[in-house]
Amino acid sequence: MQGGDKMVETEKLILDSDEMTLSVDKNSNININNITNKLICGNSIELLKRLPSNSVNLVITSPPYFKQRDYGLGKEEIGRERTVEDYINNLLKVFHECVRIIREDGSIVFNLGDKYQNGTLLLVPYRFAIEVLKKENVKLVNQIVWNKLNPTPRQFKRRLVNSTEPFFHFVKGKNYYYNLDAFLSSKDTDNNHRDNITINIGKKYFELIEKSDLSPEQKDLAKKELNEVIEEVKKGKTYDFRMKIRGIHSDAFGGQDGGRKSQLLSKGFTIIKMHGNHIKKDIIESPVESLKGIQHPAIYPEYLISELLKLLTKEGDIVLDPFIGSGTTAVACKKLNRKYIGFDLNPKYIEIAKKRLLKLNINKTLEGYINGKEQ
Repeated sequence: MQGGDKMVETEKLILDSDEMTLSVDKNSNININNITNKLICGNSIELLKRLPSNSVNLVITSPPYFKQRDYGLGKEEIGRERTVEDYINNLLKVFHECVRIIREDGSIVFNLGDKYQNGTLLLVPYRFAIEVLKKENVKLVNQIVWNKLNPTPRQFKRRLVNSTEPFFHFVKGKNYYYNLDAFLSSKDTDNNHRDNITINIGKKYFELIEKSDLSPEQKDLAKKELNEVIEEVKKGKTYDFRMKIRGIHSDAFGGQDGGRKSQLLSKGFTIIKMHGNHIKKDIIESPVESLKGIQHPAIYPEYLISELLKLLTKEGDIVLDPFIGSGTTAVACKKLNRKYIGFDLNPKYIEIAKKRLLKLNINKTLEGYINGKEQ
């Protein structure tokens, strides 16, 4: 979340928790290996142009939102444009360079917030995504939705509170790196899930069996098989299940002969078992992050970024955030053994990010959060 994109005439500084300051020639191309695990104060577009093509595994970032905040760098900073069209055009220039520097197996993730103007939602993130697909040779894999568990506590009388933001996942082709097993993996070993199955889902189905028009024999059989599948879930043999009861639920999907439809007719019920891990959805639930002593108005959650890093990169990969802001991407990378590169025009935010990295203890859990829940 960079402060803006006005060209800075002063010499660029590279700041790091290990090597505090280094100077870099303003006009020469940049060797990617010389700036890994570094924070660079400068204009993101100009710096991106100096990076070699096909050199970065992941670009993940959250640019300043359109007319949402003033980062103190004047009217030329990204987010302070006169029109939303100008704003999107400036973002497209950044994105174009991101496409160039990304490897063929890499990914680009952009998070954008929306804006109300004259009483209407501008749909800024979606207008940006559509323009990207028109102008760049990329594919949009997913819109991953950040569901904010603690949105801004406002009460509007004529509209609902916004509590979600999109993270758009773009790739160059079909060979992008993707580790689905690592994404939200904590849910796969969550023992509380199995307890909830017994308490909530099992209780609901037992009640429905009693309310159904099944015969006494069919009800006894339904309860017996329901108890069996609940035990399978508790022992980890089955991840989850669903039960359909004749006269209570709709017919099996498609209504084809045999299978579930046949069981509904003959037994009066059918149980659908789900094996393997939980279904990986395009939603990440996490609170809005606010860290003590961090003076930045828009910090996205470390938990959320960490999950996307695990999904789209492996240890040792290079991750670039051209709007590094308070340094969340760098912090998450360091904890997960990825190499980070961070750009930001605002030297104040570079200092904030540097201090977070200096304080980082690799053995600590994500700052203030475990599995997306505030501690």
